[in-house]
Amino acid sequence: MVYDIIFVIGEMFFDHPLSGIAILKRLLSSKGYKVGIIEMPQKDEDVMKLGKPNLFFGVSSGSIESMVRNYTPLKKSRKEDKNLDYDESVPDRAVIVYSNWIKKHFKDSVIVLGGTEASLRRFVHYDYWENKLRKPILFDSRADIVAYGSAEKQIVEIAERIRDKKTLKNIHGTCIIEKEVPSSFDELPSYDEVLDSKERFCDMQNMLSNNKNLAQKIDNRYILQYKSPKYTSADLDLYYSFPFKRKIPSKTLSGFEFSVVTHRGCIGECNFCSLCLTQGNKIVSRSEESILKEIERIAKMPHFKGNIDDLGGPSANMYGMDCYQCEKSCIDCSKLDRSNKRLISLMRKARNINRVKHVFIRSGIRYDLASPDYIKEVAEHHISGRLKIAPEHVNEEVLRLMNKNRGNLTKFIELFRKMGKELSFYFMVAHPGSGIKEARELAYTIKHLKNAESIQVFIPTPMTISTCMYYTGLEPKTKKNVYVPYTYNEKKVQKRIVFNNLRNKQRYSKK
Repeated sequence: MVYDIIFVIGEMFFDHPLSGIAILKRLLSSKGYKVGIIEMPQKDEDVMKLGKPNLFFGVSSGSIESMVRNYTPLKKSRKEDKNLDYDESVPDRAVIVYSNWIKKHFKDSVIVLGGTEASLRRFVHYDYWENKLRKPILFDSRADIVAYGSAEKQIVEIAERIRDKKTLKNIHGTCIIEKEVPSSFDELPSYDEVLDSKERFCDMQNMLSNNKNLAQKIDNRYILQYKSPKYTSADLDLYYSFPFKRKIPSKTLSGFEFSVVTHRGCIGECNFCSLCLTQGNKIVSRSEESILKEIERIAKMPHFKGNIDDLGGPSANMYGMDCYQCEKSCIDCSKLDRSNKRLISLMRKARNINRVKHVFIRSGIRYDLASPDYIKEVAEHHISGRLKIAPEHVNEEVLRLMNKNRGNLTKFIELFRKMGKELSFYFMVAHPGSGIKEARELAYTIKHLKNAESIQVFIPTPMTISTCMYYTGLEPKTKKNVYVPYTYNEKKVQKRIVFNNLRNKQRYSKK
């Protein structure tokens, strides 16, 4: 078979709505395109196995950045860590490697980059693993275009343009290289400017947005970002309506076989998180009808045992918080509907569907956006074991630098435990602003909590505000100095302080 489009990806492919490539494949197939998949190629010859596509190669490292996938926060290879069950076979900087393999064998093929790795490296960015600034990924990969974010609309338009032999200019949600800047674009500080000045790198960070046409000069050329297209509830209803087989051939993800995505985007805007620059900083919720129909389809599957594994999104209780009245931040807006009424209605209807025994919430929630009615509903009907929340820290200044200083954690815990349910907690050490003193404060506070064993070391990933602070030692907006724990030794000490406290608590509780 001669394919129109061939995706080369750095993860296992499975026909499930949790797989972004599966959605793109289903969508393109519905438009009449023949789509092939090459998953986790190990050598350059592997990209030849399906031949040359009529239109283009789509390249992605998958849902996770390859460097994050392959290395710990202390830059140790996960493959060499005896404590980790790690069997991935993805090259470092997989997007660049795959693109160069394709160019080696198919020199004149069009290459479209997508996924997390390409999306977060679309401009000049700080690379933690090399401890330096790198140019936009299009310059290193020799690819033609980046489709950033989820990219359904982009990928269809790119296919149509190439099929009709039209230019790839002016496609919303993409980046290309050009020699000149159109008048409608805001210009970021150039590569030379941010290389010479950390203050200018902060200026660049403050301008980053999916909702603007942006340009950045790299030597004598420009990277152009066309602002993201607007996605609607109707778009998501279409994408999740395809007849996915839903079988997941991965032990790691097998517990999410019957998960249902309710919405995209995140209004939390945590400074260490890249979601606002991939899925966007506005919520787009699927219609209740679409979600319930998907659950009804799942319930009719012969291997369905009665449990919806997860009903949610980046934060489960952001469903229904859609608003496009302005471009300002939603989370602090007085008009934001925090009642969770739409979600409560959906949850009640979902668990009453025939053959459905349980509808679990496993993707975690924002406790500062959880209404009392929602908490009661979740506690009584939707928990499998424990409910996940991510306070990240307890020190007020560190929380401010994380943009996580909202809500009252103590009150939430008290309210939830009155209902006889348990929580599990995610915390972070070594974030900018966090020193030994702050680590000890975190350790002291969480020793009184059950299930606070998940402690991660901050990883600076491209394009986030926290990474900007890590690289520059400055708060981007104020340019004020921020303490940054740079040494591996201090990062280990901070984690050890917290873990030792937890171990002592566990030993004491067993006596």
